[in-house]
Amino acid sequence: MSREFLLPDLGEGLTEAEIVAWLVAPGDTIAIDQAVVEVESAKSIVELPSPYGGVVASLFGEPGQVIHAGQVLLTVTDATDDASAGVVDVPDAAATVVAVEGSGAVLVGYGTTESTRPARKVAAGRFGTPRAADAPAPAASTPPVAVALAERPAEVAASVSAAIDSSSTVDPIRHSPVVSPIVRRLARENGFDASALAGSGHDGLVLRSDVEEHIRALTAPAVAVDVAVEVAVDVGIATPPSTVDAASADIRIPITGLRKVVSQRLTTSRREIPEATIWLDVDATALFTARDQLLAATDERFSVTALIARFVVAGLRRYPVLNSSVDTASQEILQHGAINLGIAAQTSRGLMVPVIHRAHAMSTRQLRDALAALVAQSPDGTFSPSALTGGTFTLNNFGSLGVDGSAAIINHPEAAILGIGRMIERPWVVEHALAVRTVVELSMVFDHRVCDGGTAAGFLTYVAGCIENPVSLLADL
Repeated sequence: MSREFLLPDLGEGLTEAEIVAWLVAPGDTIAIDQAVVEVESAKSIVELPSPYGGVVASLFGEPGQVIHAGQVLLTVTDATDDASAGVVDVPDAAATVVAVEGSGAVLVGYGTTESTRPARKVAAGRFGTPRAADAPAPAASTPPVAVALAERPAEVAASVSAAIDSSSTVDPIRHSPVVSPIVRRLARENGFDASALAGSGHDGLVLRSDVEEHIRALTAPAVAVDVAVEVAVDVGIATPPSTVDAASADIRIPITGLRKVVSQRLTTSRREIPEATIWLDVDATALFTARDQLLAATDERFSVTALIARFVVAGLRRYPVLNSSVDTASQEILQHGAINLGIAAQTSRGLMVPVIHRAHAMSTRQLRDALAALVAQSPDGTFSPSALTGGTFTLNNFGSLGVDGSAAIINHPEAAILGIGRMIERPWVVEHALAVRTVVELSMVFDHRVCDGGTAAGFLTYVAGCIENPVSLLADL
């Protein structure tokens, strides 16, 4: 009996996902809740377990293909049926552990029969080394120069082939680890599989620089054409002029996945929220002094961003209306009791806002640790879906990008966002005399439906006061 495994509802209104990698192949025997495919939604990358056990009959979709909820991912047949029909030779020992009842599992860890899920085989894993016979053969892309000169004399063809082959580093048998979906997509868009490259990262990890370097090598046809022209001149053959300039060719980048969700959310924010922006230059010299004193007193490091996050939480307690959202259907301002602090992060998947839930109930040390955990995950953007939802206020440290300020877009449906610019030494007036101080610009964007400028300015000056004199926060603890 054949069973169809459909792409399940991934939650949070997500209706589509991109296939990143298959973890099984046709003919493999799987158990209930065994991870069979890795998909990337707009929120995160997850492994999907099969709700059925048996033998994989067929797979639907290739890595890089976008599928929608309800579409068939794979079909599974009863192992005993296939064995009796002579389709797949399944050993009796393996057949005895294969269940055929559905578990209803949606994501890894949510199944009802976790103990039956076998460990993933290294050879079949995402970073495993498949057998040569099982290795997927990447689509062969014939360089334009080779096509154009295919019927030319042997001297020209040999020169062109030598020029092209000298820059090729793709090995169809190789299966290097590729963590970043951006790197995989960039390689696919240029006609090759990133895992076929020799990665320069740790343990052979393929980096974006490796893919970009190979793309540059692929665009070396211009060099090959020059070689071919030189040989053609030598043998007295006329060659047509090159009509394609790869460097000036337009590139179409589809708006999909996370970029699509970010685009929709920012567009909604601009369309619905009547925002206003205020900013303030702040002397942060005392903040750095307080950080050093904390290190000396506790032998623990506290980042400046973590300390400012502490001030922001205290400020939202004093001005709670900024910790709100607007319910347009009921025409009400929903003031949230819990402070779920979003931290804007630039990741390999694009701009993401992971959330520190219940930040108001955390000590400064706990808040620091929660922020450090988010920072550690930021490079790859490997946040769980739950970590990207429920935010009530966003803190954006765009100073790390080297800019002083920004009129940021509010993270809909929140009511405000606070930006931190770069901290640099500037001339500053202290007690009627010029001095060199560490100065930072704070930028505050707020929803004018929720509050007026007086409330927003009160919050901003409160946070600024805590930065200029951190001891003042003690009065509110």
